[in-house]
Amino acid sequence: QVQLVESGGGLVQPGGSLRLSCVASGSILSITILGWYRQAPGKQRELFARITSGGTTNYADSVKGRFTISQDNAKNTGLLQMNSLKPEDTAVYYCNAWVQNLGVVGLTDYWGPGTQVTVSS
Repeated sequence: QVQLVESGGGLVQPGGSLRLSCVASGSILSITILGWYRQAPGKQRELFARITSGGTTNYADSVKGRFTISQDNAKNTGLLQMNSLKPEDTAVYYCNAWVQNLGVVGLTDYWGPGTQVTVSS
């Protein structure tokens, strides 16, 4: 079984920074695509950052220039550096990964349980 666990969430003041991590464990050969989603109360879940195994990144306009997504492939870990945080960034943040499992044909996607990020006003 493959599990994803996010960490690093918490309370931060506007303008502050947080660093989230997404650690994947299990029989993992590689992570092909890793994405970060967030869901604020009363709103739909939003994909705001994505990175491929080749290093290609994509960002939603809402976070472009403030957030940086990266991967530590050796540790099967995704990272999200969030700077210049705003109150509207408050949400539950989820990691999603498309994984090539050892001994399994094809890719499988997995989700972490989420971590709360709260930016005070």
